[in-house]
Amino acid sequence: MLFGIEWDTSSTWAFATSILPILLIGMWVTIQAAVVGFFIALVLGLVWAALKAAPLKIISWPAIVVTEFLRDTPLLIQLFFLYYVLPEFGIVLPAFMTGALALGLQYSAYTSEVYRAGIEAVARGQHEAARALNLSGTRTFTHIILPQAVPRIVPAMGNYLVSIMKDVPLLSVVTVLEMLNVARIIGDRTFNYIVPLSMVGGIYLIMTLIASGAVRLLDDKLPKRGIPLK
Repeated sequence: MLFGIEWDTSSTWAFATSILPILLIGMWVTIQAAVVGFFIALVLGLVWAALKAAPLKIISWPAIVVTEFLRDTPLLIQLFFLYYVLPEFGIVLPAFMTGALALGLQYSAYTSEVYRAGIEAVARGQHEAARALNLSGTRTFTHIILPQAVPRIVPAMGNYLVSIMKDVPLLSVVTVLEMLNVARIIGDRTFNYIVPLSMVGGIYLIMTLIASGAVRLLDDKLPKRGIPLK
């Protein structure tokens, strides 16, 4: 007996074993949503960072306004807007893509600041050397600045990957069958919530630990020698 509840260990383990394959399907959806959302955040974040760094205010200001809007409004509102409002304008997206897009849009505002900090940390001398070699602005950015900025931003980007993964359960409000939503449905049908929810918590812990370890390993493997700190 635990907390006044009698437990049948054998039946509990049998129940956990029976629902594990279903939860793993939900876990795969969770991983897919996190990866797609993170990819969108990486690409859009770089676009926002480049636009905000533009010398022309007519280019930089709209990018600043958009990223501030994305960062300062709740993810749930953005998710509802994409899922319920866009169809009124003839834009209908599948629930999974809507959720992944919402995650990517929200976190692109954060990754843009990470990119900005990494780019600004590259020594000014690198820009001057590129100009002395008569390199174009695009070539300077892609071949000189960005390769030096990336090793600096890996830990921060890894933190956002973990955060996106933990925000995936919000997609259940638009019918995405991610892991927590699957656990809730199992609980609704069996009147046993503690086992599936506990299993989901454990699986999430394992996933985040693996993701964090992978990010640390990548950070250790990336070359940092020769990159000026100032």
